[in-house]
Amino acid sequence: METEAHRFAGLSVSNQRRWGIVWLLFAASVINYFDRGTIAVALPLISADLRLGPEIKGALLASFFTSYTLMQLPMGWLADRYNLRWVYAAAFALWSLSQGLTGLAAGLGMLIFFRIMLGIGESIYLPGGTKIVSLLFAPQDRGLPSGIFDCGTRAGLALGAPLTALLIVHYGWRKMFVIVGVAAIFWLVPWLMVFPSTLGRAKTAQPGVAPPSARPAWRQVTFSRNLVGICLGFFCFDYYWYLLVNWLPDYFVTARHLTILKAGFYSALPYFVFGASEPIGGWIADRLVASGWDETRTRKWIITIAFLTGLLLIPAAWVANATAAIWLVAGASLVGLATANLIVILQSCAPENEVGIWTGFENFAGNIGGILAPILTGFLIQKTGSYLPGFVLAPLVLVAGLLAYWLVVGELKPPDEGRERRA
Repeated sequence: METEAHRFAGLSVSNQRRWGIVWLLFAASVINYFDRGTIAVALPLISADLRLGPEIKGALLASFFTSYTLMQLPMGWLADRYNLRWVYAAAFALWSLSQGLTGLAAGLGMLIFFRIMLGIGESIYLPGGTKIVSLLFAPQDRGLPSGIFDCGTRAGLALGAPLTALLIVHYGWRKMFVIVGVAAIFWLVPWLMVFPSTLGRAKTAQPGVAPPSARPAWRQVTFSRNLVGICLGFFCFDYYWYLLVNWLPDYFVTARHLTILKAGFYSALPYFVFGASEPIGGWIADRLVASGWDETRTRKWIITIAFLTGLLLIPAAWVANATAAIWLVAGASLVGLATANLIVILQSCAPENEVGIWTGFENFAGNIGGILAPILTGFLIQKTGSYLPGFVLAPLVLVAGLLAYWLVVGELKPPDEGRERRA
């Protein structure tokens, strides 16, 4: 199995080293979501200091997603074309510095600016990570490593929510941003030591397959029905996910009347469930496929079961008891079982030399949901005085995404380039 994975990388990468890269991607994902999630925990204090209403809070939360979304296609293109060792390192450094400087923001304008810069840097995480896994692992083995590297995002929120709350309580929200941003820089040391200097630049063609273009251009992107379905489905998935990311701590404080410290700790539970579910869902699919199950149906059925658990968010917003609401939100976070399989579906459907740019398209579509979810939820809270409408809408959007994966996405295989239209 290792030999086949090496052929995808085009390098003689040891098994230990490639799994080391996966765990470094996991650590980067932890830091990525730790950083972006800090503002959600600090939002009640920031809004009090700067006198922000619900709609302005929604706009502040959305500022990150504006730049993050717009950078998905350029960052995916860079991941396909240039040395991933340096592209990922440069983006990581940018987002860490932006996070630290957020604590020095004098007002709303500067706060929004640093959130925009954070979004630019963090846009590397999914296109870069997905591309790297596709280079190091064969298709049937990508579920587990995809789940591991991406579950770091949820682990970052699970660890970050209580730790951010503790830092805020002891140092204030401004010093919290500085501490978190500066500490993250040290991740660059093992990354530069472990990551191969040429991964993604030298590729060995598979027998009977023409070698891919070494430098794909915008006009060479292969569009297909699968790409459309993947983008539609991921939009629905991300709308649901970013409701949890942006509004859950504020919901616990405002609607459930918890202290900011308790809100940080209780927010960690659903984030932990979501994150722990990711490698489990990927591993289950890998094992079933290895046992002879049809890969397309197996991964789609796991996604279906996972998406349906998101409906638990509706009674979570409805029940009067705060403890029951917390556990229902945790159950609704079993949606994480789908995530690794969503990533593998893209890796399997995309042309080998376009995994980065396809991921850029997918995450661009998904993060339109990241922009809409905080704004629309803030609008609904402003108009109704309740979190219920926003918490009902999100799981309904999520379940609607199943139509895209079943009716639009077909077999998990790259498009026939001879029959596909190129832009």
